[in-house]
Amino acid sequence: MGNYNQIAGQNIERISALSDGIFAVTMTLLVIDLHAPANELIHDNAALISALRDILPQVVVFFMSFITLGIFWVGQQTQLNNLASSDRDLTWLHLLFLVFVALVPFSTDLMGGFIEYRLALLIYWGNILLLGTALFLTWRYAMTKDLVKPELSPVLEAGIERRIIIAQSLYAFGAALCVFNTYYSLGFIVLVQINYVFAPRFFGLNKL
Repeated sequence: MGNYNQIAGQNIERISALSDGIFAVTMTLLVIDLHAPANELIHDNAALISALRDILPQVVVFFMSFITLGIFWVGQQTQLNNLASSDRDLTWLHLLFLVFVALVPFSTDLMGGFIEYRLALLIYWGNILLLGTALFLTWRYAMTKDLVKPELSPVLEAGIERRIIIAQSLYAFGAALCVFNTYYSLGFIVLVQINYVFAPRFFGLNKL
């Protein structure tokens, strides 16, 4: 068993390929719960506008979740691209991360259907927290076991870890806003996502 553990889970490319597949399927599944208004209920433009207004929360949460998955995909790929090697335990940590990726369609559907309920938002945020925690653990383990590329500077190593911590702190603050209103929470989370998607490109915030 000891010899097996020394050779298992060493292929980084296979982890990346599996990750790409799960992210692709999960991001596609997000749209399945979006349904156009039923034809028999629509008889004029006013009725269509009203029906579209009713599904607007689901559309908003869909875009939020798609962006969230995009951010975490970039985060995981950044880690994988900077690994010199892997081992069995790191592979399983990445699989744990992918379990929480696969849960996103469920938490998204729950949030879209019960957008005014704090519990639905907290479950959605809990999914994001699990994603961030798993991603943090994968990088911390890789650094502890010296699995990162030797040319990667300590500043960048720490920066990747710091980026995860800051993001999770901001998400937590956004979730806490549901004490006042769930829409405040969602609005703040959207702002966090916009920052992580656009800030490095447009404002020169290229630090990790």
